[in-house]
Amino acid sequence: MDASANIELLSDELLLDLQRLSFDYFLNEANAENGLIPDRNREGSPASIAAVGMALTAYPVGVERGYMTRRQACERTLATLRFFHDSPQGPEPDATGYKGFYYHFLDMKSGHRVWKCELSTVDTALLIAGVLAAGAYFQEDDPDELEIRQLVDALYRRVDWNWAQNGGATVTHGWRPEKGFLRYRWEGFDEALILYVLGLGSPTHRLPPESYAAWLSSYRWKTIYGREFVYAGPLFIHQFSHIWIDFRGIRDACMRERGSDYFENSRQATHVQREYAIRNPRGFKGYHANSWGLTASDGPGRLKRRIDGVERRFFDYRARGAPFGPDDGTLSPWAVVASLPFAPEIVLPALRHFHDLDLKNGNPYGFTASFNPTLEAATGRPCGWTCDDHVGINQGPIPLMIENHRTDFVWKLMRECPYIVDGLRRAGFSGGWL
Repeated sequence: MDASANIELLSDELLLDLQRLSFDYFLNEANAENGLIPDRNREGSPASIAAVGMALTAYPVGVERGYMTRRQACERTLATLRFFHDSPQGPEPDATGYKGFYYHFLDMKSGHRVWKCELSTVDTALLIAGVLAAGAYFQEDDPDELEIRQLVDALYRRVDWNWAQNGGATVTHGWRPEKGFLRYRWEGFDEALILYVLGLGSPTHRLPPESYAAWLSSYRWKTIYGREFVYAGPLFIHQFSHIWIDFRGIRDACMRERGSDYFENSRQATHVQREYAIRNPRGFKGYHANSWGLTASDGPGRLKRRIDGVERRFFDYRARGAPFGPDDGTLSPWAVVASLPFAPEIVLPALRHFHDLDLKNGNPYGFTASFNPTLEAATGRPCGWTCDDHVGINQGPIPLMIENHRTDFVWKLMRECPYIVDGLRRAGFSGGWL
């Protein structure tokens, strides 16, 4: 076997291993009675509705990969959809949702709002994307699969996207029963691309085309390291919407004008991250061509340390980004995996490096969510500090984007979803598979 074939085989084995381990988070951590998925694998963690959306998308992948049977996936999906359909919807502060939207975090058992969190528009969008993926997959002539499709349709039609505009062109970040709408809106390039597509495709509470146009008008294009793209620093912004939608070759007005598409845009952002790690302007330990990946992640905590003569400041959870920061030396392997479809030629060597660093080290669900080589650990491991928790929305992109890279599976599913197709067309997308 030549060297290139051996590398390809090692990469394939690593991807299969990572896909299975990360998928197991949704199998093992879920409340099977209501389908809720914990935000973290920490005792007492509430559910994350975005993680539920990823789980609903992952179950079909699990069936196709042999991780669970179709019957098991159907039962888990039905439990989840029934819960969201039947749970309390209203303005009461302890409800599960309102106006078809759901609170960001829910109690794992009761399903009620926790932490006085917001009714989250974008997290609801990620949930609904998973709901639609379930409807696209469970198409057999079977009473349970028929009920899945009926619940999917009901849940999507109930979301009142117009209400969430609160009189403006763009969509607000959310709402709280105590104070009303949040002051921030989905403006500037961000993870809300999937939100606008879903809102535009709604048959009941459709966003007007002006809403999408207003969002596009707030983009920031930048040229960084010779690469021009619509800028966002954290990698997750360039990934989440792509879990469900195949943006290769389809363009809205903004991308047509620039001669690009959102897939190519994410590719450019991925290469910028690697180039930033190579240049390493802040001099962090462990950054190089095969060690990169800044995104929203946990960090070592709010600390100050003098390391090798340099005063270093570390953060806890923060939306880290390249090249403008914030950056405290914390890298996230999951975010590198999620860029696999965009740039496999630079992602696969990075994953092999993370494997060589032993970033699994007994973790039940694959690589640690984040690590910081600059802040040395008491164990003396070369990866330095490592995150204790696995996080649902970090785990979800791993099996899904690996599968999109290998087979286009989720993308093919969603191309058959009429709501997604309608939303894309109303946003002005054309070309490619459309």
